[in-house]
Amino acid sequence: MAEEISDPLLNLLHSQGMLDDLQFEEVAGELKRNATPAIQVLQDFSIMKLDDILHVIASAMGTEVVPLKDKEISPETLKLIPAKVAQMYRCLPVGLNGSGVLQVAVADPFNPQLADEIHFAAKREVQIVVSDPGDVVRGIERFYGQEDGGGYDEILKELGRDKKIAAEVDEAGDDAKAAAALANEVPIVKFVNLVLQQAVQDRASDIHFEPFETEFRIRYRVDGALYEMAPPPKHLSLPVISRIKVMANLNISEKRLPQDGRISLTISGKQIDLRVSTLPTAFGESVVLRVLDRGSVNLEVESLGFPKYVYDFVTEVIQRPNGIFVVTGPTGCGKTTTLYSCLRRVNVIDSKLLTAEDPVEFDIDGIMQVAVNEAAGMTFAKALKSFLRQDPDIIMVGEMRDLETAQISIQASLTGHLVLSTLHTNDSPGAVTRLVDMGVEPFLISSTLMAVLGQRLVRTNCKNCRTPFEPTEQQLALLNLSPHDLGDKVFHYGRGCQTCNDTGYKGRKGIFELLVVSDAIRTLINERAPTVVVRQKAVELGMVTLREDGLRSIFDGDTSIEEVVKYT
Repeated sequence: MAEEISDPLLNLLHSQGMLDDLQFEEVAGELKRNATPAIQVLQDFSIMKLDDILHVIASAMGTEVVPLKDKEISPETLKLIPAKVAQMYRCLPVGLNGSGVLQVAVADPFNPQLADEIHFAAKREVQIVVSDPGDVVRGIERFYGQEDGGGYDEILKELGRDKKIAAEVDEAGDDAKAAAALANEVPIVKFVNLVLQQAVQDRASDIHFEPFETEFRIRYRVDGALYEMAPPPKHLSLPVISRIKVMANLNISEKRLPQDGRISLTISGKQIDLRVSTLPTAFGESVVLRVLDRGSVNLEVESLGFPKYVYDFVTEVIQRPNGIFVVTGPTGCGKTTTLYSCLRRVNVIDSKLLTAEDPVEFDIDGIMQVAVNEAAGMTFAKALKSFLRQDPDIIMVGEMRDLETAQISIQASLTGHLVLSTLHTNDSPGAVTRLVDMGVEPFLISSTLMAVLGQRLVRTNCKNCRTPFEPTEQQLALLNLSPHDLGDKVFHYGRGCQTCNDTGYKGRKGIFELLVVSDAIRTLINERAPTVVVRQKAVELGMVTLREDGLRSIFDGDTSIEEVVKYT
């Protein structure tokens, strides 16, 4: 019998016999890997149609299904629920039933408190009805967008016409008080909120505000690729960037030095943390926000998409009493998420866990997390020295950047601590030589290092428009394959559709390379062997390279040739 998970829709369908155990496990596994809603996964996997799912939910709740597609809602009905209530609770009034009770469609019908909360906020009796959650969200944007100042394009036009703000920007100059007043102007506040909302809706990981000589660009990164929003007028760069600095409690008058801060806010019912970084440039301050969506990050080892042999080894290695486990790869490849997931697995009441991070990305209950602050003299090395006097069992070091940090990490592992850390190298064998190049003695590395996990994130083909195709010989040559190697293997690519914004990709997955430090590898480390030799020996001993693991993802239909060639 499949065990219950926290998704109410999945549990409902399973309990009613509409999903067998195998389908339940398959969908539950996908929910752990991605933040896609269950209602979408069931359709993507062709398990159930949307109408059938909605009728099951309505039947369980004792209510009815109200289709919203192309539905016109009268202005009188819309006035019964204020825009702020509709956006806060993600609900849409659709009409009155026979008894005069207001019917309200909600994006989350399984939230038991919603009916009461909407009843109090709208000051009238309501009946929750069931509709496609996507249509509910689109309906709120469509019907309430104008009342809240319009969509992105509308507010851009409004700001372009607003000569008052342009004049105030000219007057403000370097006056910090004037800049702060500008930052709190209603149109600017609305505009910044809208940009943040749009980026979070599109699952952006970073938002870039970039002032140039003649333009002000706003771009956001989705699944590793940057997309540009319609650029606002150039004169808005000062008030918009000032607004972000106000939200992050940064010094508005300081424009010559970089600053770092944090913003916490709720967008579409989700708790979002934004990490803010400002950088002085020739034409104003460039600001980048890193979006940390607590709800969409699943910190379970099972959700990382490890191949079975990697999963088995990693779950065993993090239970060992001492030694060093290193995760390596470029910036933004998910190293921290992997280490957090490992920490969550070993975070039990009889273990003391300490982390040194720059900065702390997610707060995890039960773990002492220390933010490294180089400017204040709190370095990784200083934090680590203090850690050893705090009686820890497991230590996570955000990054081994220098010889001192590496030496203390090794010392900690020799004195009976398990150490998890990251390194920036191209592949897992490169991590060994990087430590030697830093100046760490090879015999210390060989006696403490247990394994190195190399990883990359590749974009996954959109399940909605995924299409099989016949690769050309040139494409196969990029992967060092010939047509004879293929057999009956099928290649896929994303055609591009509305679901994936015509990119052909939706979401990302990891590809992995695990170097286990065996006796043969230890011998090479002690001999100061170059990376190439360590790599050859590891492959001889059965190491699956990043490229080979990428091929597995291509043959499974998960990603494209271009993605694997780009990242391996």
